[in-house]
Amino acid sequence: MADELETFRREVRDWLEANCPSEMRTPMRSEKDVCWGGRNFTFASDAQKQWLEVMAQRGWTVPDWPKEYGGGGLSPAEAKVLKQEMAALGCRVPLQSFGISMLGPALLEYGTEEQKLEHLPKIARGEIRWCQGYSEPNAGSDLASLATSAEDKGDHFLVNGQKVWTSYADQADWIFCLVRTDTSQKQGGISFLLFDMESEGVSTKPILLISGSSPFCETFFDDVKVPKDQVLGEINQGWTVAKYLLGHEREMISGMGGRAQGPSLSEYALGKLGRDEQGRLDDPVLRARIAMFEVRSHAFAAMSERFMDRLKAGRIHPAQPSMMKYYGTELNKDRHELLMAAGGSDALEWESESSGEGKAARAWLRTKANSIEGGTSEIQLNIIAKRILELPEG
Repeated sequence: MADELETFRREVRDWLEANCPSEMRTPMRSEKDVCWGGRNFTFASDAQKQWLEVMAQRGWTVPDWPKEYGGGGLSPAEAKVLKQEMAALGCRVPLQSFGISMLGPALLEYGTEEQKLEHLPKIARGEIRWCQGYSEPNAGSDLASLATSAEDKGDHFLVNGQKVWTSYADQADWIFCLVRTDTSQKQGGISFLLFDMESEGVSTKPILLISGSSPFCETFFDDVKVPKDQVLGEINQGWTVAKYLLGHEREMISGMGGRAQGPSLSEYALGKLGRDEQGRLDDPVLRARIAMFEVRSHAFAAMSERFMDRLKAGRIHPAQPSMMKYYGTELNKDRHELLMAAGGSDALEWESESSGEGKAARAWLRTKANSIEGGTSEIQLNIIAKRILELPEG
């Protein structure tokens, strides 16, 4: 097995060196460099388009999905090797999407064969971009209180209601959406629908954040017709699908705590503050804070790798995604606090070309939402206390 993996590693390395454009081996400079895919996506460069196409053709945008659904059919060990070799060469992720990180796993677990064949290959090729319709104005942490209704009309549902904090709803092609199909019970009256954002009656309105921009939207549904074959899972059993998907969403968000591309915190701080006579960062307090952060970051990276191995093997504790989400988001917030501290007053600048139009400050402000999206930190800590530590209530 070890010899086979080493052979596979060499083959992967050779293929990546031959097929990954040099432009796709440089750190991403901003979100504009992220390839989201979708019907209306505009590629930042020919190299970005080429990289997506060659990786999708090989199934390596979703390497561990089955080949019949557009994946690479790799084993967990082979998928890890691919990830390691991409990191070693500095290859960018060819495609990021909620279809890959959230909906895809739910489709693989609960979808019919027809649904899998219809949606998964398009996700893998970056042809369709998805958004998530969960939170509502009166249903955030208490998500099961959602009120968006789906009225049974025989061969279709008629959807009415509103979602809020819908990330990239104004750019998405399709939505996976929780709706109420039975008002007599709370969690047991929820269904999980899939439908096109271009359906008549769907509209969106961007929500502006303190950072000056936002991926979030309000999303409105006015008599939207959704065919019944676009229910994922059983009618009134959508809460089961929703919980499964939330675990994958929290795993995705926890990835924010991983090591960022580009210069390390130490390198960034040295560039801003310089060195002392011994060649160390010329600020002992900040130096100690960065050292502690780097220790925590490496520990989290090791824990994340173990978590992913156990996740793929189906051996994680049901509450472990909450633990990973909480710590990953706190780590990401700490990283940006340190970046601001190293930048000093210059990091607060908001509009000049030299600051990238306030890139550091805007990113720092954006991280404040990390502890809210995907379930608040307080909710995650309650889950950890109850499900993992088994602490008494009250």
